[in-house]
Amino acid sequence: MSASHGTKAVVAAFLANTGIAITKFIAWFFSGSASMLAEAIHSVADAGNQLLLLLGGRLAKKQATPDHPFGYGRERYVWAFIVALVLFSVGGLFSISEGISKIQHPHELDIIWLPLLVLGIAIVLESFSFRTAIKEANQVRGKAGWWAFIRKSKSPELPVILLEDLAALVGLVLAFVAVGLTALTGNPLFDAIGTLCIGVLLIAVAAILAVEMKSLLIGEGATREDTATIAAVLNGNKGVESIIHMKTLYLGPDELMVAAKVAFPPQSDIEHVARTINDLEADLRTQVPHARVIYIEPDLYVEQPETAPSTDHIVIQSGN
Repeated sequence: MSASHGTKAVVAAFLANTGIAITKFIAWFFSGSASMLAEAIHSVADAGNQLLLLLGGRLAKKQATPDHPFGYGRERYVWAFIVALVLFSVGGLFSISEGISKIQHPHELDIIWLPLLVLGIAIVLESFSFRTAIKEANQVRGKAGWWAFIRKSKSPELPVILLEDLAALVGLVLAFVAVGLTALTGNPLFDAIGTLCIGVLLIAVAAILAVEMKSLLIGEGATREDTATIAAVLNGNKGVESIIHMKTLYLGPDELMVAAKVAFPPQSDIEHVARTINDLEADLRTQVPHARVIYIEPDLYVEQPETAPSTDHIVIQSGN
């Protein structure tokens, strides 16, 4: 479900940014506004980024191979990380470079009403794209706040589009104010400063995205809620004495791996152990549908001497 909602938001953002980029380039060509050029490049970068997200979603659907036995789910994280790099370099660094150039070599704006008109239209179009992203995110974020959703979401598309659209709206407002001040005062320095502000904004957003995607690429475990649910299922089976330890890992945005060592009573025979493990796997897939790869290792519980706190995902819990 998260993938389908993310794809809809990505397509809406791509269509909006493509149209906006074309109109911005036209306005820049006739006016010479540095802020307008920075915003045009920003829209091109955003449109290209949405294509990268769509590419990542397509590649992630490839079947598992002997070389990649867990599949290609993390392709979506790889391409989302590349999006952050594009936003940083093509968007942020270019805008800052253009702003510095315009400060050193000021250029008065021509046909001042044209960039203001285009920016006003772009704000409206970008608002529709942002509204679509918010609507799609609301269907999957549950009760989580916006910042928590961006930080904890395992699906990269919606957080990327939300941050990109937010940065685009703020950037458009900055450009509108910068061009407006230039028109009112006749001082092109405001246009150059607006371009610098847009560059700093894009670099900040790119840094946030890079940090989040890096965490997902390294490998994140289940949420606290899902971890508690998994532990409850394992501990709740009458054939299990207790969890010895458990670890989880997202193989992709919609695929969670669960590996657990559980203690069985010493008198358990192999048939009892096999049936119990099968029941546990079925219960886990019912309670946590994205727990698709499950490894349960039976063992006997042996009291361990007191040591430093374990780094395992779940510490030993009491059984039934």
